[in-house]
Amino acid sequence: MTSTEPTTVPAPAGGGDDSIVKKLSTLDRYLAVWILLAMAVGLGLGRLIPGMNDALAKIEIGGISLPIALGLLVMMYPVLAKVRYDRLDRVTGDRKLLVSSLVINWIVGPAVMFALAWIFLPDLPEYRTGLIIVGLARCIAMVIIWNDLACGDREAAAVLVALNSVFQVFAFGLLGWFYLDLLPRWMNLGDGQGLDVSVWHIALNVVIFLGIPLLAGFLTRRIGEQKMGRDTYEQRFLPKIGPWALYGLLFTIVILFALQGKTITSQPLDVVRIALPLLVYFAVMFFGTFLLGKGLGLAYDRTTTLAFTAAGNNFELAIAVAIATFGVTSGQALSGVVGPLIEVPVLIGLVYVALAWRRRFAPGTVTTAP
Repeated sequence: MTSTEPTTVPAPAGGGDDSIVKKLSTLDRYLAVWILLAMAVGLGLGRLIPGMNDALAKIEIGGISLPIALGLLVMMYPVLAKVRYDRLDRVTGDRKLLVSSLVINWIVGPAVMFALAWIFLPDLPEYRTGLIIVGLARCIAMVIIWNDLACGDREAAAVLVALNSVFQVFAFGLLGWFYLDLLPRWMNLGDGQGLDVSVWHIALNVVIFLGIPLLAGFLTRRIGEQKMGRDTYEQRFLPKIGPWALYGLLFTIVILFALQGKTITSQPLDVVRIALPLLVYFAVMFFGTFLLGKGLGLAYDRTTTLAFTAAGNNFELAIAVAIATFGVTSGQALSGVVGPLIEVPVLIGLVYVALAWRRRFAPGTVTTAP
């Protein structure tokens, strides 16, 4: 992420990840601390400054928060500028990776969240519906930075995120009808609930949170290499813009938690009820997918990318859909808000878990380009 990137370190020959940690800058090394501080600052601002969350909520276009969009764009741009787009064909030819990602994200993930929502929240239909919506919104944004921090395959992440975005536009509404309306009635779990979300709204979400930074990253790489050459571009230019990814991440976290600070802190018991199935979900999806990738013989970096794209969720879309369909004060919206409250610290913890597991892969099984 900074001038000393973990992804430039060769795969360790059974010796652990100490060399990776030593090469990290202070900003990267204490990332978990900065994220917790950003969460605390956001919650404090939302709780202590009257009307701040309402003021921030009004800064939006088409139901998309402009401050959050700005933070995500700043966060994703440096990472996508590092992607070697001329090597994407190596990823698109990996059928095991692509098929595994599609099955896990669009069949397994929603089904797991549906099951957990009914197991943990049988008596709280609003929260249960909100969790199911979170499970349907597959990650297309923040997963890129978790993948990069964990030394995942950047090119693979770009391809899988783009694949998720295409399926999200066409599958989100259909899966919403299936899991919220048809399946509950078919299993005699009660009356179903409709999900009022337009394809155009989802497409706009994809364009803003993925399309813009992806285009910017591609053009930066293309023009940068033409003007200064690949070596100068990667060794001098990228280190200068690298830290902005973490600045954007921290800014996004502050804004997100400031928007919902009062709601979260005023309903702590409800937050705990919603958090429990989320914790189980992240554990099942990450560790299950990681073991699957290793079992399929994928290299460490692609296994890591597969695991993070499976575990992450598009909380921006989930929150927007819940608010648009059920209202800003609804239980469904609260479930969407609790999503990143749990996801952010859990996934940063899983970054360290992934790096620790890196030693279990055979030497030389990292395909990421130096």
